[in-house]
Amino acid sequence: MASVSGRVARQHPPEVRAALDELSHLVFNEESVHTVLQKVVDLVKRVMPAGAEASITLMRDGQPTTAAYTGQLALDLDEMQYVTGHGPCLDAAVGGVPVEITDGRLEDRWPDYVPTFLDRGARSSLAVPVPAPQLVAGLNVYAPVVDGFSASDGQVLAEFAGFAGVALTNMDTLESARELAENLRAAMEFRSVIEQAKGILMERHRVTAEGAFRMLADASMHTNRKVRDLAQQLVLTGELGG
Repeated sequence: MASVSGRVARQHPPEVRAALDELSHLVFNEESVHTVLQKVVDLVKRVMPAGAEASITLMRDGQPTTAAYTGQLALDLDEMQYVTGHGPCLDAAVGGVPVEITDGRLEDRWPDYVPTFLDRGARSSLAVPVPAPQLVAGLNVYAPVVDGFSASDGQVLAEFAGFAGVALTNMDTLESARELAENLRAAMEFRSVIEQAKGILMERHRVTAEGAFRMLADASMHTNRKVRDLAQQLVLTGELGG
């Protein structure tokens, strides 16, 4: 399976280039959605200013959840926004534009959220949208100091958000492929069991393949059980209920 691909910007400091390069070598079929996103936020925390905490907000079926986070501060502040229904991380994810709080003490855009923001010890934050088709997500960072994030921090965060978008898109594709493969495997397994059961009934009752399947179908109707379950029971125990 492909790994994350993307240009590692040469103008970034060495620690940022190293973190982006580490992301670029993730192999999706060895990871889950959670482990990939956790890797993203862990690396974001590594390259952001000291004391910053990071998280990823992911919305599915209109419901936001924190898919990965680096500390309790980020989780608490994310979840407070989910309770109030608005806030910088939700606005960035849904609106598709970066949202910054430079000084929470002067912030008046979210009056029912900011008191919690300050009580938890945050003073500034930055949230950027994660570009992922058919998904709504945001990458968030929180800092304990005023003006915690520079313009270059915002550029770095946007680049990490791009990697997160690639990861989410690829992991969704991979999960869909895994689910399809599992469904096909199960279907083939059930078909095999039903064929075995038909063979047992054909031998036992001297009936045709069609007659054997009709026996399974009749037993299914009389017992209100699935044909595949009755077939499996017959193969395992030699008994056909109904």
